[in-house]
Amino acid sequence: MSIATLIIGESGTGKTTSLRNLDPSQTLLIQAVKKPLPFRSGAWKPIVKGKGGSVYVTDNSANIVAAMQRTEKEIIVLDDFQYCLANEFMRRVTDVETGNGAFAKYNEIARHAWDILMAASSLPDHKRVYILSHTSTDDFGKTKIKTIGKLLDEKIVMEGLVTIVLRTGVTNGEYTFSTRNNGQDTVKSPLGLFESDHIENDLAMVDAAITAYYDLKQAA
Repeated sequence: MSIATLIIGESGTGKTTSLRNLDPSQTLLIQAVKKPLPFRSGAWKPIVKGKGGSVYVTDNSANIVAAMQRTEKEIIVLDDFQYCLANEFMRRVTDVETGNGAFAKYNEIARHAWDILMAASSLPDHKRVYILSHTSTDDFGKTKIKTIGKLLDEKIVMEGLVTIVLRTGVTNGEYTFSTRNNGQDTVKSPLGLFESDHIENDLAMVDAAITAYYDLKQAA
């Protein structure tokens, strides 16, 4: 069983930048939206016709699941999960919005999100999957992963499908991950995984901590 981790946060708070110290030779980056990386990224090459490279662009859930299952790389990053939902929603915005048509659309989008999250936790034991996504805050100040509305939230609690949820933040110009729940968000991490409530937003450092904590070893 692979280790899936959610990295949530507002735009501009360092989610994608946290990839900067990962080794692209050991990492598959799946981009739901094709965009330049926010750091010097010459070593991050696109995958062409299924060969070479580290960057694969798709927002299709079946393609994402297949890519995760196919890759030999130990680390998989999906950036940005929210757009897997939003892009599908926008492509289907002209679907029938009354009767069963509206519910069917949300049911299918929820199923596709569930497929991705379940696949992320069902890879070989030594694999680590990091799913980056935006946040939303409700009228009561509770912050969670952003989806596309209450109908989807009623069908799947995404944070409930993983053990680790980290949240990006910026304080006095310092970019961090929060590792413990503040009572108003969905952050969580296993006891003893991280020593501090806030750590540097370095996904390579997080991956090393997870690998050591769970004593992960690549299959021979």
